[in-house]
Amino acid sequence: MASISNFSFVQQSRFSSFYRQHRSSHVITSRANHLDFSPLSKKIVFSGTTEFSCKNLLRTSRLNEILKRSGSKFCTRKAAAADSEGHEIEISKGYAKDDKSFAERFPALVTGFFFFTWYFLNVIFNILNKKVYNYFPYPYFVSVVHLLIGVAYCLVSWTVGLPKRAPIDKELLGLLTPVAFCHALGHVMSNVSFAAVAVSFTHTIKALEPFLNAAASQFVLGHHIPLSLWLSLAPVVIGVSMASMTELSFNWTGFISAMISNIAFTYRSIYSKKAMTGMDSTNVYAYISLIALLFCIPPAIFIEGPQLMQHGFRDAIAKVGLYKFLSDLFWIGMFYHLYNQVATNTLERVAPLTHAVGNVLKRVFVIGFSIVVFGNKISTQTGVGTVIAIAGVAIYSLIKANMEEQKRKAAQIHAS
Repeated sequence: MASISNFSFVQQSRFSSFYRQHRSSHVITSRANHLDFSPLSKKIVFSGTTEFSCKNLLRTSRLNEILKRSGSKFCTRKAAAADSEGHEIEISKGYAKDDKSFAERFPALVTGFFFFTWYFLNVIFNILNKKVYNYFPYPYFVSVVHLLIGVAYCLVSWTVGLPKRAPIDKELLGLLTPVAFCHALGHVMSNVSFAAVAVSFTHTIKALEPFLNAAASQFVLGHHIPLSLWLSLAPVVIGVSMASMTELSFNWTGFISAMISNIAFTYRSIYSKKAMTGMDSTNVYAYISLIALLFCIPPAIFIEGPQLMQHGFRDAIAKVGLYKFLSDLFWIGMFYHLYNQVATNTLERVAPLTHAVGNVLKRVFVIGFSIVVFGNKISTQTGVGTVIAIAGVAIYSLIKANMEEQKRKAAQIHAS
């Protein structure tokens, strides 16, 4: 019994002298480069140069108990270590904290949220847009409102530095102007079609856009389009033709406007490839919107200006009131800009195959919701034709996405 007491006395004396030597230090900093089975580090270093090793959490806990009994107040700082993937983590109060963000830990969930937001904003925009046309049928002026709200949003974003405005010169302006003109023409013609026919029918006609893109790529840019792609576009043409022949809301203004929109967006894609710069997509879209707005204002003034001043504004205010009229115009412009911006952010996060599927599903969502919300009556042939056209677009998109993925992999192999 005496030997045990003597041993304890010696141990306590050694620790007491050690503690007195460092009584001015009240911080323990732990640092480790690797983790075994314990989230804590292997070394505990006092603020001086002396250090000792801890085999596990048990000894650290005993040390803390001894220090508490001696009346000392030690504060343990968070420690840094590395997980199995080499990412630095923090240890605070005995718990390991991963420094990876939520988006890095759950990328599929975040991407799914982006897709949901994109579809939601797009559907809301189409519904509100069509409701405005039911009492204010002036698509040229409404197109100006869409772009004007978007440009105002971009100017405010630039002012607060989110994002920082990228500089532009004459050369870049010359490259972006054709893109903006095609964007303006396609946007205005889409709105003319939306005002003239059912939303579902306009989107069915716009399903022909891949066919026009393929034709322009082969006959304008000189790119070779494989036979499989041309064959996949046959159902698109057949489906749109079937839907058009029996569409109850069909008129030539809506059909021709949608086709002009398809052609304009096709050439927008062509000029966009020529205007590829180091500028980020948010700034590029902001500049395109600003230039497109300048193109849209003159036709709105000359084509619809006299009617708007005589009775257009007065009739709309008489039907819904000034507040609702102005709020409707504001929100359709805001939703137009937001859905385009989120669409850009979404498509930057995914592979070409997912991009293709996402675009097709978006059109299906818009057509389906517009039929339900507005109660559009469609014939059986129109419904079958729409399904065939969308299926053709899906097949075309999947084939093209696979081809692009193979080219990307081949380029990576060649580069390595």
